[in-house]
Amino acid sequence: MSSEATSLEFPDGFLWGTATAAYQIEGAVTEDGRGPSIWDTFSHTPGKTYHGDTGDVACDSYHRYPEDIAMMRRLGLGAYRFSLAWPRIQPDGRKPVNQAGIDYYSRLIDALLEAGITPVVTLYHWDLPQALQDAGGWANRDTADAFAEFTSVAAEALGDRVHRWITLNEPWVSAHVGYRDGRHAPGIQDPAQAVAANHHLLLAHGQAVRAIRESSPSPAQVGITLNLACVRPTGRESARVALDAEARQNGCYLGPLFSGAYPERLTADFSPALADGLVRDGDFEVIRQPIDVLGVNYYAPTYVGVLADDGQPRRGETDAGNGYVTVQPPGLPITAMNWLVEPSSLHELLTRVVAPVTGDLPVYITENGSAWHDYVTPDGTIEDEERQAYLRAHLAAVHQAIADGVNVRGYFAWSLLDNFEWAEGYARRFGLAFVDYGTQKRILKRSGELYARVARANALPLD
Repeated sequence: MSSEATSLEFPDGFLWGTATAAYQIEGAVTEDGRGPSIWDTFSHTPGKTYHGDTGDVACDSYHRYPEDIAMMRRLGLGAYRFSLAWPRIQPDGRKPVNQAGIDYYSRLIDALLEAGITPVVTLYHWDLPQALQDAGGWANRDTADAFAEFTSVAAEALGDRVHRWITLNEPWVSAHVGYRDGRHAPGIQDPAQAVAANHHLLLAHGQAVRAIRESSPSPAQVGITLNLACVRPTGRESARVALDAEARQNGCYLGPLFSGAYPERLTADFSPALADGLVRDGDFEVIRQPIDVLGVNYYAPTYVGVLADDGQPRRGETDAGNGYVTVQPPGLPITAMNWLVEPSSLHELLTRVVAPVTGDLPVYITENGSAWHDYVTPDGTIEDEERQAYLRAHLAAVHQAIADGVNVRGYFAWSLLDNFEWAEGYARRFGLAFVDYGTQKRILKRSGELYARVARANALPLD
């Protein structure tokens, strides 16, 4: 904190950025040789997304990326985390390589560097080539090999200018929302496939780390991004289910990555270790490849309780299976995504869940943000006071975690732009900039102006 106590100052060299994902912003889904992904298929399936929305056009960032980079420069950002669309580079998920896809990302990276913005590249943000899904998707072990091949192609082509890589974004969502719940692509509801996908995604991560080290023409920092959960019980009897929930979402990834094992408390419907023949000799050696950073995505806490004896959730509860419910305690704000707002949970996540596992490993908040019911006022502004409050409070929580010894090196706001919010379509807005989807006009919100002040000063103003 400054001597006048007017701001919370962050460490020298703290990296301020923003994040996006290819299918959510690029559009141009049939241009320049791009093949279909599972999200193209899913979003075009009636009833799967809000109002049948698709990413066909999205924010048209494929064509408008110079405008978006200019906005990042206006914000004073030091980094941009974006993802490569696998089917844009390998339309069928395996060789041959579509050079037009490589050329697009090469142009994007060059433009970022010219603007003084560091590219942070996520290799997989959920857009699996449909051809690989037709062969079994992440439930098929061969998909991990295909991902390693794709990674080698990307690292060899772009690694002379990209020095920061994220292998996977939120593998828990890919496996369990995509293959267990079916709410995301590929829309499968099969616990056995979810468990297999869980393991094969981790195997793909380990193989990708090796591929980057072997194929990149220059040294690189490599990590993975996890959506770790801060789970809080709503009573003493729910302490057990809170531990179970953290094992499923946190331990199921932190365990293999850092300890070389899945948590023993996982039940057979969640544990790859208990699936016959799924885990093979040498798998954990691959998965435990040393990483340089850990990315943490955080949006909201999770409160859990025990399902009532009659098997019916009470008011404010949602049946989460396995005898427990998620709970919305009264008194906490709720975003447009129906997610709780509780900044102290981010501090707890970093200090209680992350730091004991990672030690001195650099940690980056690779996504944090909130959706609200934004609109353009008659004078042409977007006031979004709720997002400003969310941003302030969560940055203060990160600052406190750093003061408490957690090695947090950077923060990426989600998201630069309003965009295609997966199954929610265009009904939810997370952006620092408002997008008028009819005209593709971008308008910086007040929260974007606040974030620019923070990034330029490397400090959170307390006014």
